[in-house]
Amino acid sequence: MNITIVGTGYVGMSIATLLAQNHNVIALDIDQDKVDLINQRKSPIDDVEVDYFLSHKALNLVATQDTVQAYQFADYIVIATPTNYDPNTNFFDTSSIEAVLDDVIKINQKASIIIKSTVPVGYTKKIKTIKKLSNLIFSPEFLREGKALYDNLYPSRIIMGESSDSAKEFANLLVNAAEKKDIDILFTGSNEAEAIKLFSNTYLAMRVAFFNELDSYALSNNLNTKEIIEGVSLDSRIGSHYNNPSFGYGGYCLPKDTKQLRANYSDIPQNLIQAIIDSNSSRKDYLASEIVKKNPKVVGIYRLIMKKGSDNFRDSSIQGIMKRIKAKGIEVIVYEPLINEKEFFNSKVIKDINLFKNIAELIIVNRTSEDLLDVKQKCFTRDLGWGDI
Repeated sequence: MNITIVGTGYVGMSIATLLAQNHNVIALDIDQDKVDLINQRKSPIDDVEVDYFLSHKALNLVATQDTVQAYQFADYIVIATPTNYDPNTNFFDTSSIEAVLDDVIKINQKASIIIKSTVPVGYTKKIKTIKKLSNLIFSPEFLREGKALYDNLYPSRIIMGESSDSAKEFANLLVNAAEKKDIDILFTGSNEAEAIKLFSNTYLAMRVAFFNELDSYALSNNLNTKEIIEGVSLDSRIGSHYNNPSFGYGGYCLPKDTKQLRANYSDIPQNLIQAIIDSNSSRKDYLASEIVKKNPKVVGIYRLIMKKGSDNFRDSSIQGIMKRIKAKGIEVIVYEPLINEKEFFNSKVIKDINLFKNIAELIIVNRTSEDLLDVKQKCFTRDLGWGDI
């Protein structure tokens, strides 16, 4: 097969790497730096498996900025471009998808098009009518940043938003490239597939919010959060996964997907989804107030990334804490090796970890690290993982 992947973020790059084991894959991106990295067999994303595959596997993978080269001979075109939530319209910005569709219509109308970008419920059916496309399929992704290729190799499930021959063939392409056996495959309507994606991420956000609110209660009443969570999680209906308190859910997917799902409820009664969104904001308010109570003169922000193994700062929860304490007039310094600038939102970026630890009176850290074990006594975190380091 000739397969083109549009967009080389963690979704597009992981799928490109996966399918390039067995097929001719072209990765299309507007960023020349990313194109050059891929052609040098270097990953533009922080992902251990992608790094390994690029350097150790014989992949049929080429990157380009040329749309004609990318589209003209493609059997499948996979769209993995960003769809950010626009609060002014209460809608994902799907303009990048439509730009791709317009180019494909001009260059190669025979290709089957797979949308991997997250979209509102009803989008695929609507855009198929507007663009007069019969070969457009929505297939949600369920990938973790930093573990995206791993999650493609060992997928929790594969969902296709129709049951056509093209959908079945593409599902088989994913299955044949994966290492997991007996993968669950579900063929649904396009609206149902879009809803599965939004409801899945909103449930994860709800779980984060629940254990964070449990932790807020424990912190306020001087209770042992770890003991409470362990006791709660021993119930097999709840389980011991995804239960580690944090500064809030963040990153690219959960904040925007919960808001888009809320927008899809415009004429339908709902309380829980709004509460999840509100809870995430309240969590940051509460933890920021706890930090301010300690009356630190200089607060250090240890890493801006949303979680370990990520290179994404977008909507990371620690930035929400940072903004709130800066608003109270507290000086903030930042340690983030991925930043080359000397300042981040008017806060000094310190590249030397030892200097950073010496200057900061209090260090706030969303996920603990061996880097901070020697200054553990002046760290503020809600991560239960200190004892595991």
